Amino acid sequence: MAIGSRKVASLLVLSFFLYSISSVSLADVDKDLEDIEELLSIDEEEDMGSVSHGKPSAAELLSRAQRIVVELNNENVKRVIDGNELVLVLGYAPWCQRSSELMPRFAKAATALNAMGSSVVMAKLDAERYTKAAKLLEIKGFPTILLFVNGSGKPYTGGFSRDEIFIWVRKKTGFPVIRLSSVTAAEEFLKRHQILVIGFFDSYEGIEYNEFVKAAASENEIQFVETNDVIVAKVLYPNIRSSKPFIGIVKGEPERFESFEEEIEEGNILNFIEVKKFALLTSLTELNSARVYSSRIKLQVYFFAEPDDCKSFLFLFHDVARKYNSKIMFIYVDSTKESLAKPLLTLFGLEAKRPLVTAFDNRIGSKYLMESDISPGNLEEFCSGLLHGALSPFFKSEPISNYNEMIEKIVGRTFDSSILESAENVFLEVYTPWCIDCEATSRKIEKLAKHFKGQENLKFARIDASLNEHPKLQIDNYPALLFYPAGSKSNPIKLSKKSSTKELAAFIKENMKSTDGNISSQSNLKKDEL
Repeated sequence: MAIGSRKVASLLVLSFFLYSISSVSLADVDKDLEDIEELLSIDEEEDMGSVSHGKPSAAELLSRAQRIVVELNNENVKRVIDGNELVLVLGYAPWCQRSSELMPRFAKAATALNAMGSSVVMAKLDAERYTKAAKLLEIKGFPTILLFVNGSGKPYTGGFSRDEIFIWVRKKTGFPVIRLSSVTAAEEFLKRHQILVIGFFDSYEGIEYNEFVKAAASENEIQFVETNDVIVAKVLYPNIRSSKPFIGIVKGEPERFESFEEEIEEGNILNFIEVKKFALLTSLTELNSARVYSSRIKLQVYFFAEPDDCKSFLFLFHDVARKYNSKIMFIYVDSTKESLAKPLLTLFGLEAKRPLVTAFDNRIGSKYLMESDISPGNLEEFCSGLLHGALSPFFKSEPISNYNEMIEKIVGRTFDSSILESAENVFLEVYTPWCIDCEATSRKIEKLAKHFKGQENLKFARIDASLNEHPKLQIDNYPALLFYPAGSKSNPIKLSKKSSTKELAAFIKENMKSTDGNISSQSNLKKDEL
C-alpha cells in the first residue's frame, strides 16, 4: 500500500507575500547587535536561574524580553491591531506544550527587534481565555502566529526558533537584506548566523540585484547579506570569486560553501537555496521537521540511530550523501526521541533497536527499507536503487500466525497465499484498533462465520490494516468488508458496513462460487435464522 507524503507528517502550508524592499547598513547598528547578542546567544536549554560574573541571569533577561511583548485581551485587541501599522501576534493556550516552548523564543525575538528600532508591535493572546479576541483575529489553533499589516492579518510562514522569527519579521517588514560595510560587521554577523546567503555586487541596483532582493524577501528562513567590498565578502566566503555578481550560501560543516551558478533570477535563486540549505546529513528536530518533509528534494533517506551509534556512521553517510547531492536528502533521526522517531517507524511497523535505514519517494508516496547491514557498498546500492526506481517498495507485516481459528488472521506476508491465490471464496474484514465502528462489525462477522461454519469453498478472514499492508489492499475507511469470489480475486466486491447480518448472509449465498467459477450449490447451507 503506497503511502501519501501527508502520512509521513503534517506539512505546513506555505504562502508568500512581499512588502516594500530596502536594505539597512549593519555598520550603523553594530552597537545594537552587541546589545542584543547576549540575549540571542543564550542557549534555549540553559538553566534559567544561572548567574555569571554579575551579569543578568537568563531568567532576568527573559523577563525583560517578555515585558516588551504586549498582552492582548478582549478589551484592547482591536485598539492594538487597528492602532499600529505592523503587529505580530502569538495566539497560545496555557496548557499547550508547543505554546510554552515558543513563547520565550518569541519574547527574545521581540527584544532583538526592539533593540534594532523595529516598528513592529509584538503581542500575545491567551486565546483560550479571551475567546472573543481570538475569534476576531481568527485564531483557531495553538500556537498560531499572524502578522497584521494595517489591520489585515497574514499567515506566518517562517521557522520557530528565536532567530528565525527575528529574520522573518525583518524580511516581511521592509528589511530582506542586511548590507555589510566593514570587516567588523561581517565578523559579528558570522558569529550569530549558522547559515546565510551572500550577494556580492558592484552596485546595489540593476536587474540582477533586484532579483537577488526579491528572492531575499520571498525566502522565509535564511538571512541574506550583501556587500560590494571583496575584503568584507571574504570574511563570509573565503573562496569567493572576485568577479561580480556572485551569490553563495554559507552553512555548517562539512559542506560549508556552495556557489550559485545559474542565471540570476528569483526562482533560480530560491530553488538553489531550497536544495542547498540542508546539511549533508540533516538532523531532524521539532523545529525543522515541517521544512524537511516539504523539501523540494522528494527522495529522502532516513537514518535511525542513537547518538553514539550515529557518530560511528557519520563519515559513511557524508561520503554517500556527497555523491547524491541535490538528488537525495539524507536525514538523521535520533531514535531515543520518541516524538520524532516513532511516527516514522510506525509507518514501517518497526522499532529502532539497532541502526536502521529507510527511504521515502514522496513523488509517488512509496517507502523502502534497507534490510542489509549498513556498509559503504550496501548504502551506495540502496541509494542508487532509490534514485533509479529499482527498489521494491516496503509493505509492513506482522509475523505469520499459525493459529487455526474460525476467522483466519491475515498479515501482509500471507495476503497473496491466503486471499489472492486461495481457491476458496473469501470474506475479508479490514479493521484497525482505533476504529470506532470496527468492534461492532467484528461481532457481526463472527456471527456470520459461525453461521457458515463447515461450508465448503468459503472462509472468513480479517486483517489489521494498522500493522499490515499490501499493494492490492487500498483502503481509506474502516471497517471495510470485501468479498473475493473464487476464481475471480482481481475485483473484490466491497460491501457496506451498515449491512445487517441477514443481508450479508444473503449476499454470500447469492455470490459464492465454486472453484470452477460457477455459482455454488446452496443445498447444504444452514437454514437457521441469524
